[in-house]
Amino acid sequence: MSVKFPEGFLWGTATASYQIEGAFDVDGRGVSIWDTFSKTPGKVVNGDTGDNACDHYNRFDEDIAIMKDLGVKAYRFSIAWPRLFPQGDSVREERGFDFYNRLINALIAADIEPMVTLYHWDLPQTLEDQGGWANREIVEKFAHYAQACAQAFGDRINSWITLNEPWCVSWLGYSNGVHAPGKKDFSLAIASAHHTALAHAAASRAIKKVCPNVEVGLTLNMSNTHIENPEDPEVMELAALGDSNLNRWWIDAFSTGHYPQNLLDAYGDLKKDIFKPGDAELLKVQTDFLGVNYYSDGFIRSALPEDKPAIEGGFMPFPQRANMAPPPSLANSLTAMGWVVTPEGLGNLVKKIHRDWPHIPYIVITENGSAYEDVVVDGEINDTERTSYLVRHLQSLQSAIAEGAPVKGYFAWSLLDNFEWAEGYNKRFGLVHVDYTTFKRTPKLSAKTYKVIISKNGF
Repeated sequence: MSVKFPEGFLWGTATASYQIEGAFDVDGRGVSIWDTFSKTPGKVVNGDTGDNACDHYNRFDEDIAIMKDLGVKAYRFSIAWPRLFPQGDSVREERGFDFYNRLINALIAADIEPMVTLYHWDLPQTLEDQGGWANREIVEKFAHYAQACAQAFGDRINSWITLNEPWCVSWLGYSNGVHAPGKKDFSLAIASAHHTALAHAAASRAIKKVCPNVEVGLTLNMSNTHIENPEDPEVMELAALGDSNLNRWWIDAFSTGHYPQNLLDAYGDLKKDIFKPGDAELLKVQTDFLGVNYYSDGFIRSALPEDKPAIEGGFMPFPQRANMAPPPSLANSLTAMGWVVTPEGLGNLVKKIHRDWPHIPYIVITENGSAYEDVVVDGEINDTERTSYLVRHLQSLQSAIAEGAPVKGYFAWSLLDNFEWAEGYNKRFGLVHVDYTTFKRTPKLSAKTYKVIISKNGF
């Protein structure tokens, strides 16, 4: 039986600036928080940095040719804020603007639609030195940056994403500490979560002021939670808090101007002085689409005893007394990241989003992919596990679309193997293999399979 996606479905691939560009000290680029963090001993596996990454800065023509051969209709990439404004202030670096102009023009010449993400984690270090996302002043600075990008590129960019995964920005960067800037302070994380929500709204308005007819969205990492014992009220409370923290915080903010009340109650005095009068009006903004990054579902099997110590630098500012290990039946279904493969979760998630927030015009899957231990044999990468992951998730997505979920596009993560943040080059997500010594690109079996799916608009 053939499985088809809607006519005009947007097939794409995705990357991020720090993960692929390299050229860290070229053409006036400023220092980012990931330059600083990755060069701090013990923060990244093997001491890897993004100094060279995939050398995309010098090889983007080759990468566009690969995308052209794949048949993708769109490419989601991020702009490096410190390439355009090295110090995070109003002083421009025109060579940075020139690079993205050349990239955008080359994509359009190849009949590939550029989708721009304004912020994918490479904050100018000078702004972090002033408090980063925990300092409310960053909202205005981000809006200025967004306006400058709209003025420079808005005549050719129809789809804009303000921020990628602000949950990771806030909680991994300022609470858990495993991402740049490596802070471990719950109050800073709550402030960052609030300021990223304000920044999305401010940037949306700034872009629309320059380009009123473009579409502006926000990309969130989202997931479903499987509850082993739904009759346990403590487990259900933990699940509700986790759902609000991961899935609802930013959507509720731009939809209603308010945050989930259960989280606000849980934060208690930690949120003191973070919220200001009038913030509800500033938070609420028309968001034209929701970008969803989906990799795996989560699990809460049971609550842990009261005397179990809270996890230092955790994800939520209350004791994480939940056993979140996947059930034994799924223990052998893990990616190299240790994430459970749950393809049905993608379809369930987009249906849930449409049910809970029907006012969101449409959804785009802005990231979906998997890391496995790729082996090169005679110049070929037969990545059957990644290929299976891709196919099964697309089947789940198509089924949800057939049931009414308004999904208009899918961007495979990632076009290239790349710098996988704190994992360095140890984890490979690419459809295309990268030799980090020679920078040779080699399409994997998953890329060849994706090419066929795109050509058929289905299976």
